[in-house]
Amino acid sequence: MIWLTWRQFRVQAFAGGGALALLAIVLGLTGPDMADAYESGLATCGDAESCQRFAESFFADHQPAFLGLLAIVLLTPALVGLFWGAPLIAREVEAGTHRLVWNQSVTRTRWLAVKLAVTGLVAMLLTGLATFAVGWWAEPLDEAAGLEAARMTPLMFDGRGIAPMGYAAFAFTLGVAVGLLVRRTLAAMAVTLAVFAVVQVAMPLVVRERLLPPTSVTMEITSTNLGGFMSRGPGTPIKLTVKPGDPGAWMLTNETLDKSGKVVDTVPLKMGEGPCAENREPGARGPAAACLAEINRLGYRQKLVYHGSDRFWPLQWAETGLYVVLSLGLAGFCFYRIRRNLS
Repeated sequence: MIWLTWRQFRVQAFAGGGALALLAIVLGLTGPDMADAYESGLATCGDAESCQRFAESFFADHQPAFLGLLAIVLLTPALVGLFWGAPLIAREVEAGTHRLVWNQSVTRTRWLAVKLAVTGLVAMLLTGLATFAVGWWAEPLDEAAGLEAARMTPLMFDGRGIAPMGYAAFAFTLGVAVGLLVRRTLAAMAVTLAVFAVVQVAMPLVVRERLLPPTSVTMEITSTNLGGFMSRGPGTPIKLTVKPGDPGAWMLTNETLDKSGKVVDTVPLKMGEGPCAENREPGARGPAAACLAEINRLGYRQKLVYHGSDRFWPLQWAETGLYVVLSLGLAGFCFYRIRRNLS
């Protein structure tokens, strides 16, 4: 049975393995030189300001390649669902060959179990290796752009760690389940792509933040933690944001509260007027100290809800586990469906 599965799956396996090998060759040839160039630039850039400019320029020069490789990691699970999952059974049913296959000595349950296990594990392995390779290659760029502190943001989170392996498992079993229901390969591919895209968008927007309890704090607004001090112009109300102590945190809520604890959009002070008149001291930046003092005197505070950077791996494991559970549920549905509703 494993031999038959390999015979039917070998084209996809060779295509996936070849793509991974090509990616590894490109990354292996360019990664060390890029890392050496970054280390050499830091060693000769001089003062902190010059090194900052060098890092920004270095990342900008390599940004197209960085975004392209990130896109490859993000798209790999979807491609697995489209080209490995959706046709697995839909192609057999569409061609009518399932009637011959499932009337042999091997039961359809065992046939499906081997198909799911072999193909699914290969899909997860290839996705994991691609994610690891891209992460290794991008280490100098992560450091140059400060992306190590931004890996909690949804796009970076989806392209790093072990989560892509969970996405691949889910996309694959989703494609198989949809193929069982639709029984047409092209239609199954279209439905798989649509459903997978919806789930991938919903996960960071709705589900991920609830996988673990977030941190919630209410703090005074100071010149140290002030993140944003905005208005539409002179004489207009002021909108505030603050920064958490953890620069790599994933911010969920950044709200201003009045003295009673009610959420407000702006504070009742106007830009350029009263205590919030422009600070005309030479070299001064941000609002005048009197403005912040008045905001605090009026009882305004800032409420932050966030996941700290130390939650990266706990969230990675939790989300991957959730996708594995979804994959097992879809596999269970496939076993139920194939035994009772296909002939």
